[in-house]
Amino acid sequence: MIPQIDKLKNTNSGNFFLMAGPCAIEGEQMAMEIAEHVVTLTEKLKIPYIFKGSYRKANRSRLDSFTGIGDEKALKILRKVKETFDIPVVTDIHTAEEAKMAAQYVDVLQIPAFLCRQTDILVAAAKTGKAVNIKKGQFLSAAAMQFAVTKVKESGNNLVFLTERGTTFGYHDLVVDYRGIPEMKALDVPVVLDITHSLQQPNQASGVTGGQPQLIETIARAGIAVGADGIFIETHPNPGLAKSDGANMLKLDLLESLLSKLVLLKQTVNKL
Repeated sequence: MIPQIDKLKNTNSGNFFLMAGPCAIEGEQMAMEIAEHVVTLTEKLKIPYIFKGSYRKANRSRLDSFTGIGDEKALKILRKVKETFDIPVVTDIHTAEEAKMAAQYVDVLQIPAFLCRQTDILVAAAKTGKAVNIKKGQFLSAAAMQFAVTKVKESGNNLVFLTERGTTFGYHDLVVDYRGIPEMKALDVPVVLDITHSLQQPNQASGVTGGQPQLIETIARAGIAVGADGIFIETHPNPGLAKSDGANMLKLDLLESLLSKLVLLKQTVNKL
């Protein structure tokens, strides 16, 4: 199941769709570099592609953590990516007031996992008419996401999809319950697996989130095997220098190998 979004290409290829990009927009040059690289790969592999980048990071552990380069500046960069490469783009919003602002620049509004129950944000996002991607809260069951979907649809917007991003497992870890993917697909919406956030190790004593990027391929392969419609990957040319969530990102030059394997796996799944 592929969301019906303008400018989304290769939708008849039988592939999963991809949401990928940096955690946060750090500047125009890095955003354009990542977008160009991923656009080239996804055209080669016939993967529908949505560029991802947060214009601001509102949920940070420490006061001195990087939050962004300025809302308008980052949103304009997202719009430039969209116009330059003729692709849809997605970003997070954090309040109901942000929905209308961000909708002027992007094609998909993403609701962060911690905010997925916030009715005013869901309704405001729905009323923009943009596609709405709701991340499943780390504290919620897959079945509970039916209520978030209903809030968006009953606000007049049927263009909604859900993203699994792991469930809290103790204080410092997350675990993916793959049973939730078919359970959320039963709600008749596309379901995405957020691979890199599922490998976070939150709440570290340092105030900087850890991660297990060596397991990215493992999580991704399992997600495609159980029927995820899309995958979400944060990627960066040098994760060690990324200003947000570098510990669980995929290095950009490793993306082609991963996507090539996932396309082959998806072709096998389609035959079953």
